[in-house]
Parts: sequence; C-alpha cells; structure tokens
Amino acid sequence: MSQSHYPSWQPWQGPGASSMLASHADRERAVDVLRAGYGEGRMERDEFEKRVGRAYAARTVGELALLVADLPQGPLPQPASVVPMPTTFMPVPRARTNGKAVAAGVCGLLCVPTMGLTGIPAVVLGHVARAEIRSRGELGDGLALTGLVLGWLSTAGWALVLVLLTVVSVVAS
Repeated sequence: MSQSHYPSWQPWQGPGASSMLASHADRERAVDVLRAGYGEGRMERDEFEKRVGRAYAARTVGELALLVADLPQGPLPQPASVVPMPTTFMPVPRARTNGKAVAAGVCGLLCVPTMGLTGIPAVVLGHVARAEIRSRGELGDGLALTGLVLGWLSTAGWALVLVLLTVVSVVAS
C-alpha cells in the first residue's frame, strides 16, 4: 500500500485553534492515536512511520489534526464478552421491610405515652401492612402484629373506659 490514504500534507489553513502552535503533549496524543490505528491494522508500517515523523515535526495543532483525521481518536472499545454468572454466585436479593408495618409498630408503641390516641392508626396500618406483606413477600410482619396488638389493646381500653363512664353516669342519675 504505497499510496497514502490520508489527506495530502499541507499546513492547516483554517482559523482558530487549528493554527495554534502544538505542544509536546499535543504531539504525543497524536502519536498515541496513530499507534492505536496502526495496532488495529488501519495502516501499513511505512505509512505509520511517515505519520509519526510528521507528527513530531508538526508546528500547529491543525497539522496534527490532519494526520489523525481518518482515524478513530483512540482504540475502539471492544465489546466485553458477556458470560452469564451462575445464580449460585449471585447475591440473594434481600426483601425490604414494609413501611406501613414500621408505622404500625411505632403507632402501637406510642399508645402508652399518647394515652391511646395512636391505637386506631396502629390497627389500620397493621391490617394494611399484613395484607401487603403477604402479597409482596416483604418483611415486617412482627412490626405489623405488634402495632395490631397494642392498637387493639388501646382501643379496648378506651372502649372499657367509655362503658364504665356510661354505667357510672346512668347509675348516678
């Protein structure tokens, strides 16, 4: 392949950065691109050597750009061979804890300091959470159950207090 397949050698005529003087780093980058192109079989050895010689002799960035204009700007990425990993070595996906179960547990525990005000939300959240846990395979059944038990105890306690107050008021009148 004696005939060169890159543009004929001429100084860059364009405006702007292309007429900027080339640095040593610019020349080395151009030579790296040429090496990659040669390594990929994109040019013959004699053409590679000529281009490298011209890269080191280049005065402007535009001259360097002409030398590598017909090459990819570095080695082309090779697609990685995809080898499926056996499921034995894959991490087991960890089930997440249901958020409503956490809320039910917290509301159930807050029944004592709030004197039972959070009992009904604990019961509602507990029932909804247990249904979601069964259907989605999530964690948190113990928290939901704790919320349910404490919520029902709180609700039963308030119901007992209301019944006793009613009885006392009926007896007193």
